[in-house]
Amino acid sequence: MEDPGAEPAEHPGRGALRSAPDLERLERALATRLPSLLDQVGDLLRMDWPDYARFLDDNGVDVAEASGLFVHRLIEMASRGLDHQEPEPLATESTVQLVFEQIGRLQWRHGRDLTVLLTAYQVGARAAWREVSTIALEMRLSSEVLAALAEAVFVFVDQLSSASANGYVLEQSEAVAERERFRRELSDLLLSGRSDSVAVSNAAERARWELPGEGCVVLVDQSDGAARTVVDRLDALCLPIRTPILYGAIVPGPLGRDRRARLAEVLRGAKAVVGPVVPLAVLPASTRLPQVAMDLQRRGLLAGDPIFVNENLDTLIVHRDPRPINALRRQVLAPLADLAPATRERLTETLVAWLRHMGDRSAVADELFVHPQTVRYRLTQLRTHFGGALDSPRARAQMLLALEWGTSEED
Repeated sequence: MEDPGAEPAEHPGRGALRSAPDLERLERALATRLPSLLDQVGDLLRMDWPDYARFLDDNGVDVAEASGLFVHRLIEMASRGLDHQEPEPLATESTVQLVFEQIGRLQWRHGRDLTVLLTAYQVGARAAWREVSTIALEMRLSSEVLAALAEAVFVFVDQLSSASANGYVLEQSEAVAERERFRRELSDLLLSGRSDSVAVSNAAERARWELPGEGCVVLVDQSDGAARTVVDRLDALCLPIRTPILYGAIVPGPLGRDRRARLAEVLRGAKAVVGPVVPLAVLPASTRLPQVAMDLQRRGLLAGDPIFVNENLDTLIVHRDPRPINALRRQVLAPLADLAPATRERLTETLVAWLRHMGDRSAVADELFVHPQTVRYRLTQLRTHFGGALDSPRARAQMLLALEWGTSEED
């Protein structure tokens, strides 16, 4: 007995299309209309994305083959939807995955925005759905089938978009990694002191770095993670320095007032040391000064954030090797060696202030917060111990150097 709820077989549009023959019939109908569909997509792209329209025109055979695959996968995904199954991931079609990843890679290589490509995909999806829905209605397919087809179209286009986006990101990452490798190679070459101008020029071309006439080295403590982060964020004009003993960057010169101020602002918080601006050929030798400055910074003898070497050359000269200056200090203060510590300290600070203010007793009194008569008394004591040395320009210069820069620490 016939089931009264069953749809008559002669009216396929009044029931769900589930049989393989009907799916095959739909696929053949879509395949027949492919040339028309591709023409529609090309027309839609031609106005705003002429490059993609030209690609369709120039690669008609390959595009038609890919479109045939699209139709086959579309029917397969619609069938899975009707059976309430999840669509298969694109990874099951490795060839398609690779093709659309490659499209994304080419988008990056040609310097185009990824969103432009994805928008073009959406344009193609709309055209595809218009054609698919027209054929489905002509075949009087059920609303269930139409819904499955609609989902299949947009899921597949989403998969293709994801594949291209993945290819775009992969190419971008690989390109950035390669460029950073070339930039580090150039940095190593510039700091090696063993390269000729041709090798440097070739390396600069690979790194896409315009060679300046001069530059300077910026160094930070590589054990300081926060400092490394600051240096890592320097703009692309700066070359990274990454060696077993040095961490920083080569900054192209010149450093005018404004650029210096901007660099100081960017480096603030990293306790960086900025070396002198020198011709590129002198860069290898110039790294020694910021290294000395970093050592003095660690010893508390040099302050600043950042520290500019050119502003602290006197400190570097004096403290590069502390032993001579400390020996001079002991020699200069030898006449006070036998005094009680408190007395020796008072007379030493008075001598330093007197030398600093070139004998101006009022200025000495103001600095030490004592009465001018006290200054006069202490100077009388100093003359007793130092004698005529206080009147010798050379002796006074030695005293000022030793007492201003030397420390009381032992060798």
